[in-house]
Amino acid sequence: MMIAEHPSVALVGPGAIGTTIAAALHEAGRTPTICGRSAHQSLVLRFDGGRVVVPGPVRADPAEIKDTFDLVFVAVKSTQVKAAAPWLAALCSAKTVVCVLQNGVEQQALFAPYVAGGTVLPSVVWFPAQREANASVWLRGKPRLTLPDTPATQVVLAALRGTRCSVDVAADFTSVAWRKLLQNAVAGLMVLAGRRAGMFCRTDVTGLALAYLRECLEVARAQGATLGDEVPQQIVEGFQSSPADLGTSILADRQAGRPLEWDSRNGVVQRCGRTHGILTPISDLVVPLLAAASDGPG
Repeated sequence: MMIAEHPSVALVGPGAIGTTIAAALHEAGRTPTICGRSAHQSLVLRFDGGRVVVPGPVRADPAEIKDTFDLVFVAVKSTQVKAAAPWLAALCSAKTVVCVLQNGVEQQALFAPYVAGGTVLPSVVWFPAQREANASVWLRGKPRLTLPDTPATQVVLAALRGTRCSVDVAADFTSVAWRKLLQNAVAGLMVLAGRRAGMFCRTDVTGLALAYLRECLEVARAQGATLGDEVPQQIVEGFQSSPADLGTSILADRQAGRPLEWDSRNGVVQRCGRTHGILTPISDLVVPLLAAASDGPG
């Protein structure tokens, strides 16, 4: 694979994660072509010590795209993949690397039908960024991505080299992705409680979270992840040490009445558990409640 020193970059989905990536690229003089549902004139990223304004426009019509790109970052949720399909058809060729900035462990299967033969590159996103009421994004940590050790990863490394967003390359990406999946899965309890990270300081919630994470861990190992027995405790302690008002994207979606990523974050544990004959009693309770909160009826 030939790697351009400065690959051409487009970004689909200028939400919290997408805006962060767009701002990192813009700061380095590599402003991407930005595509989304609404035609904003600019994007704003706020962080401790400053802000970055990314000039637009945010393109809202795939028919405006006349060329394909070397690299397309896709920062839409798993519930929005089909809606993003027209953008992918316009932006991608068989030579395009599509880096998916999305929760879950099934990114390649989800996107493969839509990328015109391009290479789907999964990622793990490790930074808290949240939308604010004024449509800006608040970045509450240092942005970092983890990518698998593949030739396609070199394109992302070239694009993000020297930016505020660091990139780790993992030889055992499966384990990294499943560890993040465990973190996302237990965050689903925040939706059911309607509370932020501070709730994990309750003893009863800690007990429930640890039991759920141990269930998820057994499934992750069956799927090929190498994760130690200490991981559930580490994840809970991570929530306990976070600001009490720290939310999560699935909680924000619930509060806004939007569809939830319940299947890619929680349902996958239940589905994979059944494939391997693993009992998942907590998933069997949590998943239907999250599905109902997302999709109704009622």
